[in-house]
Amino acid sequence: MGAFLDKPKMEKFNAHGEGNGLRYGLSSMQGWRVEMEDTHTAVIGLPHGLNPWSFFAVYDGHAGSQVARYCCEHLLEHITSNPDFRGGGAGPGGGEEKGRAILDRHGPEPSVESVKSGIRTGFLQIDEQMRAISERKHGADRSGSTAVGVMISPRHMYFINCGDSRALLSRGGRVHFFTLDHKPSNPLEKERIQNAGGSVMIQRVNGSLAVSRALGDFDYKCVHGKGPTEQLVSPEPEVYEIERSEAEDEFVVLACDGIWDVMANEELCDFVRLRLEVTEDLERVCNEIVDTCLYKGSRDNMSVVLVCFPGAPKISQEAVKKQAELDKYLQSRVEAGVFRCYTHAIVSFRNVSAKLYSMLCDSSYTFPCAHVRATQRSVAGECNVAHKVTLLL
Repeated sequence: MGAFLDKPKMEKFNAHGEGNGLRYGLSSMQGWRVEMEDTHTAVIGLPHGLNPWSFFAVYDGHAGSQVARYCCEHLLEHITSNPDFRGGGAGPGGGEEKGRAILDRHGPEPSVESVKSGIRTGFLQIDEQMRAISERKHGADRSGSTAVGVMISPRHMYFINCGDSRALLSRGGRVHFFTLDHKPSNPLEKERIQNAGGSVMIQRVNGSLAVSRALGDFDYKCVHGKGPTEQLVSPEPEVYEIERSEAEDEFVVLACDGIWDVMANEELCDFVRLRLEVTEDLERVCNEIVDTCLYKGSRDNMSVVLVCFPGAPKISQEAVKKQAELDKYLQSRVEAGVFRCYTHAIVSFRNVSAKLYSMLCDSSYTFPCAHVRATQRSVAGECNVAHKVTLLL
C-alpha cells in the first residue's frame, strides 16, 4: 500500500540503550514511501514490579500510521496490566505452573502460561479499544499495523508476532529461531478467512490486504456471528516462549517486512555477526542494515531493532584490521573510477554487487588479503562490500 517518492528519504531515526544485561540499538528510515508508517518500542525495566524485564517491538503500519502509533504508546501497558498476565485469570484446575508465579533469585516471575495468556489478552484489549475510538470518529481511521516483539525476562524470551514483520534469535553462531509470517495464503489463515466469508486472491485478503493478522484494519473485522479471532483479519498474536541460554544467546533482530523482503534470515544474521566483530555501535550496525536493504531494492519503510546479549560477538582486532584494509582498497578502486558508471542519484546494489563479483573472479584484481577474497564470496560479505562502495560513491 502507498505511493512512492521520486527519491528516497534516507534520514534515519536512531536510539540505543542498555540495562538488565542487554544492549540495544535501532534504526528507522522512511525510504521510498510517501509517509513513514513504522513505529517502535524499546523499554528496559517494565512497570508493575517487572524491573528486570525488557520489551522491544516494531510496528509496521499500513493505510496510515494511527494504529501503529497508538500501539507504540499503549500496547505494553495493556499487556502488563491485565490480570491474565499475573495469573489472576487462571481458572480452576489451571495447575501450579499456570496460575502461580515462579520464584527465583530475581524474585517472583509470572508463569510462562500466564505471560503468554496476558500478551494475547493485551492484543485483543487494545484492538477493541482502538475500534471504540474509531467508531467515535465515525470510522475515520482505516489504518492497521503488524506487530513483532520480544519480551525478555531473567529466565525466558517471549517472541510475539501478529502479521508479516519478523523476529529472529541468533544462538551459538546460527539462526536458532524465527517467527512465521501471517500471510493469507497460509493454509490455517486461508481457512479462517474463508470461514468468515472472505477469499484469498493474488495472495491478499479479498484481493486487497497482504497480511492475515494485524491490529486495526476494522473494515476486515465486521463479520457478524464471528469472534475477534475468527474475522477476516485477526488481532491474535502467536507467542513463542524460549528459555534463555546465558552461554549461547547472541542477539535478537526485530524488523519490518521492508527488511525481510530483500534479506533472508541467515543472510541478515551473518551480516550482523560480521559487523559486531568490527564495531560495538549498535546504531551503526542497524543503519548499515537499513542502507543495505535500500540498495538491495527495498521500496518500503524500514525499521530494525537489534538486541544484544552478553554472549554477542565481540570486537576482533583481526577483523578490524582487515576491515580497514578493505575500506582503503575500496576507496582506491572508487577513486580509480572502477564504479564510475554507477554514480547516479541512487546506486544500484545489483550493479555494484555484479561488478564486485566480476572483480573477485578476475585475477587482475588483487584484494588486500585472501580472507577478504573468501569472505566477499559469501552473501553477507557481498552486502558489506557493496554497502561500503555505495557510501563512498
